[in-house]
Amino acid sequence: MDPIQHASLTLDPAGMSLQPGQGLAQQIHAQLKDKILHGALAASARLPTTRELALALQVSRNTVVRAYEALISEGFVVGRAGSGCFVAEIAKLSQPAAGKLPSPERGAAAPHTDLWARLQSFEPAPTVGLQARAFRHGLPALDLFPHALWSRLQARFWREQSRSALWHPHPNSQSQSQSQSQSQQRKAVSLSYGEPAGLPRLRELIAAYLSHSRGLQCGADQVIITAGSQQAIAMAALALTQRGDRVGMESPGYRAAAAALGLSGAKVVPVPLDSQGLRTGALQALGRLAMVYTTPSHQYPTGVAMSLQRRLELLDWAEREQAWILEDDYDGEYRFKGVPLAPLATLAAQASGNNRQRTLYIGSFSKLLFPGLRLGYLVAPAAWLPTLAKLRGVLDRQSSTADQVVMADFMAEGHFLRHVRRMRRAALERRDTFLSAWAQDLSPSLPAELRALSLQPIDAGLQAFWPLPSRALEARLVAAAAAVGIELGGLSLVGGLPAHSQEAGLVFGFASVPPAEIRRALKLLVQAWRPLWG
Repeated sequence: MDPIQHASLTLDPAGMSLQPGQGLAQQIHAQLKDKILHGALAASARLPTTRELALALQVSRNTVVRAYEALISEGFVVGRAGSGCFVAEIAKLSQPAAGKLPSPERGAAAPHTDLWARLQSFEPAPTVGLQARAFRHGLPALDLFPHALWSRLQARFWREQSRSALWHPHPNSQSQSQSQSQSQQRKAVSLSYGEPAGLPRLRELIAAYLSHSRGLQCGADQVIITAGSQQAIAMAALALTQRGDRVGMESPGYRAAAAALGLSGAKVVPVPLDSQGLRTGALQALGRLAMVYTTPSHQYPTGVAMSLQRRLELLDWAEREQAWILEDDYDGEYRFKGVPLAPLATLAAQASGNNRQRTLYIGSFSKLLFPGLRLGYLVAPAAWLPTLAKLRGVLDRQSSTADQVVMADFMAEGHFLRHVRRMRRAALERRDTFLSAWAQDLSPSLPAELRALSLQPIDAGLQAFWPLPSRALEARLVAAAAAVGIELGGLSLVGGLPAHSQEAGLVFGFASVPPAEIRRALKLLVQAWRPLWG
């Protein structure tokens, strides 16, 4: 074997900087490795002895020894007894021009895949600070969340886990410990991997809740727990569509749903709306569709409720075309006139037992508790659950065990239904305040042509929709509101519209701030928009 050629010492220890309390050996290892990878230390370059580098960096020799040993074990450095340590010859390591280090940004070529390209046009919803601002859409009354109660339920869960971990029955006392074992199983669940479909107890409680409050007769074997409605949409799209399929979606609609529906490679096709909801007559003209995504109880973002006639027509179309209906009931509990509308799946079961198998139902706790909880559910035929559970297991294995147990306790002990009633009352009060302040303060300040464009009726939900005549006006109103600290949802950004659409409007989320803030914010809008009217 040829001896290693002794190169001149090319490492300048003065260029190395160590931060206390962050692992000195790891820092030395990382900095030397970075110099080797970027060509600052050439192949065969001799490193300082451990004693020399330790003295230069004012660290112990053992610290440098550990760093060198890590580099040798990874193959970046070779050591020879009596000769020292040298940078290894790495055949595929490119050498940059002298004095120049490669730019990580220039070296990172973007992947050339359809999914990567589609994701470039998707912008996730912006994060929200500790205090919600008027009129951020998509948020419930977070100020009414029962923090103390939720905290107690969480604390109880961890106490029971601790007791379960300390309890070890004697192997010879099985009969005596049987009742104690059953008690422990009721109180504690495994902190290891759980069922991808979700905690059985929580699925049973959700099925009972849907039967009681929404009229949807289903069992726990039809419910799969998801990370919010967004994952449920993605799972349905991945399981039921494939590349080349076409999926219909309300336009305007929930743009995050459009992104999820396209994950399988299917093409998302806009379906127009009118005052009765999705125009079922347009479905036939669009040609073959594998699935239609809809929010029939409270269309997002316009707030229209699909009429009974349209619902029946949609169910008939799905059966005739052998297509799937994906029903997103994202805020069905917030109904201000009459009882919550029955889901399509319930209507299908009443009309025809076969139609029910073509409708999948999606729900979420984000609009009732808080979006950060990331708990939702998908209701599908029982025969599908084993395969859908496998899909959930592939994606992210399962939802948080602790959150599922606390949510189950919250429901089982009656707290959930009380909270739903409280949230509905608060949303109604805030809606009424918004409508009153709009009529008293903002509407009179508008030009006559805009005053004629009234708000869409707010019979349900957490937001109001105001149609506008042009995209240009929409952009000016959003910018003027932002200048005074008010957040509005422009339809061009939140509505999932096709690029050629000229529809315009504003979405006002009224539920996330108390009534006094609603009145203050609308008065601010009057001042902010007045200069725009000339």
